[in-house]
Amino acid sequence: MRNNDIIDVEPINGRGTAGGGRAADSLKTWGWVSYVLHLIVAVAAVVPGAQVSIALLIIALVMDLVKKDDAAGTWQESHFKWRISSVLWAGVLYLVTIPFFLLGLFLFNPAWIVISIWFLYRIVKGMVRMNAGRAVNA
Repeated sequence: MRNNDIIDVEPINGRGTAGGGRAADSLKTWGWVSYVLHLIVAVAAVVPGAQVSIALLIIALVMDLVKKDDAAGTWQESHFKWRISSVLWAGVLYLVTIPFFLLGLFLFNPAWIVISIWFLYRIVKGMVRMNAGRAVNA
C-alpha cells in the first residue's frame, strides 16, 4: 500500500454495527447544545446581575433525559449522566441551602456562590473532555 492510497472505512457504533458515525456525530451535537445551555446558566449563576431563565436549564435537562438512552454503550453516555447528575445535585443543594438565602434577607448567599462555582466547574470539565473525545471520568 502506498501513502496516497485511499482507504474506505465505515465507522462502527457502540453496538458493533456499521453506520454509527452519523449517530455518534448527532449525539455529540446534542451534547454540545446541552453543554452550551448549561454553560450559559452556570456563568449567569456566578456573574452578579447576569441571571437567565431557569428554562434554559430545564430544556437542557429534558434534552439529556430524552437522548441518554441513545448514548448507551458509548463514551458519550458518561457525558449525559454527568450533565443530568450535575443538574440534579445542584438543584438539591440549592433547595437545602434556601434557609441561608432567607437568613441573608435575599441579599447574599455564600452557599449558592459555592454551588454555582461547583456547577460551572463540572460543566467546563465535561466540555473539555467531550472536546477531547473522551468520557468524563476517563
